[in-house]
Amino acid sequence: MENSSGISTTLFITFLLLIPSCCVIFVNCKTLESSSLSLDLTIPDILGFLDERLALIFPIIQAFKTTITSDPLGITSTWSGPNICNYTGFYCDNPPDNKTAVTVASIDFNGFQLSAPSLDGFIDQLPDLAIFHANSNNFSGTISPNIAKLKFLYELDLSNNLLSGVFPVSVLNMPTLSFLDIRYNLFSGTVPPSIFTEALDVLFLNNNNFALTLPNNLGDTKALYLTLANNKFTGPIPRSIRKASATLTEVLFLNNLLTGCLPYEIGFLKKATLLDAGNNLLTGPLPSSLGCLESVEQLNLAGNLLYGQIPEVVCALGNLANLSLSYNYFTKVGPLCRNMIKKGVADVRKNCILGLPNQRSAQECFAFFLSRRSCGNPAWFNFLPCKIPPLTMTRKRNLLSYSAPSRNRVLL
Repeated sequence: MENSSGISTTLFITFLLLIPSCCVIFVNCKTLESSSLSLDLTIPDILGFLDERLALIFPIIQAFKTTITSDPLGITSTWSGPNICNYTGFYCDNPPDNKTAVTVASIDFNGFQLSAPSLDGFIDQLPDLAIFHANSNNFSGTISPNIAKLKFLYELDLSNNLLSGVFPVSVLNMPTLSFLDIRYNLFSGTVPPSIFTEALDVLFLNNNNFALTLPNNLGDTKALYLTLANNKFTGPIPRSIRKASATLTEVLFLNNLLTGCLPYEIGFLKKATLLDAGNNLLTGPLPSSLGCLESVEQLNLAGNLLYGQIPEVVCALGNLANLSLSYNYFTKVGPLCRNMIKKGVADVRKNCILGLPNQRSAQECFAFFLSRRSCGNPAWFNFLPCKIPPLTMTRKRNLLSYSAPSRNRVLL
């Protein structure tokens, strides 16, 4: 770290370059007034900064502070003076390219309820930022393409805000990014298929207005947690999903406009603990390959147009704690499934199963089966691409992706 006398002249000139022209400098209080920014920034003694990197981002933070239109918790009252590392929500560390330097490495605005018309010119101007979390605020505008310049950023959580526009394609050029959470915003349009080739561990896109036929390369995703729920995605679940078997742990397709039949390849997701495709327009019988989901604890296919017999191999899954098949058109269950129903593990309300309570009326079932329905080669639905896993004790745990449909911060 340079000594104070060595950096004073350099930093003072740097501030003049960072603040637009038309400045009046008062030596004692060092107040800089900028007509172009319409700001009145009080710059503390330049020698008081812990590191040059902190001095350089001070005017960026102060400029952003002036754009805050609502701060009910008084957060920004702490954003003054040279000790940026003590600002509420700002966290300092040594950057990867200089272990002796000190910089703002992480920002956590979760739950601060701040309002601002844009984040542009703020996070994209913090070159050493590794983590930015801003769940449950009222930030609006779009995401600047300059965010791609943040070479250390690996966690970006902008969930539960008022951000809009198209999918922020700039994140496709960020090789360090592993966590992307933009749920509960106002994004619309398509999602680039190339997002499923990125090296992301977490991809939360739910509760926006995205519309896209699920691309054939969806199975290329490296994500452990994938939530596409509560959008307007269409088309069938791609057969390529089997390619995600080595990583995909939890996946949410629920509340979209998905059509077609369930691919038997879905049964290859042996690490999946949660699979939810409820409230879509999926049809056909359940593939027996679902009986290979040896890790699955939550399986939700309720609210679709599925029919036929519920495979016994599905009801034999040892870790299954919740099987939701209500509001479909199933017609038959075997003894294992009946036992699951009695235990409250399986929910088959509003189907067409004779002898069970709370089923659809005969008229509803008759009208449904009047239309001819087909899923191609029926042999695939009886194909079991695994040995029947042994019965094990049911274990229950908290499922991360079921936190995503709520507005709150997701805790890993």
